[in-house]
Amino acid sequence: MSTISKKICLFGDFGVGKTSLIRQFVESQFSDKYLSTVGVKISKKLVTFSNKGIYSEQNLQLIIWDIEGSNKFKAVAQNYFQGSKAAVIVGDVTQPETLNHLQEHIQTFLTVNPQSYIIVALNKSDMIAAEYLENIRKMYHFSNQNNILDTYITSAKTGNNVNEIFQTLANRLI
Repeated sequence: MSTISKKICLFGDFGVGKTSLIRQFVESQFSDKYLSTVGVKISKKLVTFSNKGIYSEQNLQLIIWDIEGSNKFKAVAQNYFQGSKAAVIVGDVTQPETLNHLQEHIQTFLTVNPQSYIIVALNKSDMIAAEYLENIRKMYHFSNQNNILDTYITSAKTGNNVNEIFQTLANRLI
């Protein structure tokens, strides 16, 4: 059984829940305690795929770079994008200004990695009424851009769509 490693960047504005999404995916845990990422934090998770018809398995090591979201760090952040095959760009549905920055984040990432894949995660969905979520998703659905695979409504707290965003990327990368 072989293992392939792929780098994924996770970024967005300050306080949108990037670290919490990664922690939920990698460790199946959530904490209400806020931990600010300084620079970059790297996490890993092994995903196994079975090839139907061929009795073998394929391992994909996701190397997830959690990139600081502060404005003063934006110029340096682009250096961390180098070599990334995919990104999860995160906005906070309770903070509209973070959603308004999503397109800028997409363009910044694609400038460095024009062939990479992107998933948009609209996080903290547990904190807003469900009837508004689909309208928010439609407003920030970037389906007209080839590199963007989908927009997901997520919650690091409940785990809603957290595994799905990484599984979608893993399926595309394998």
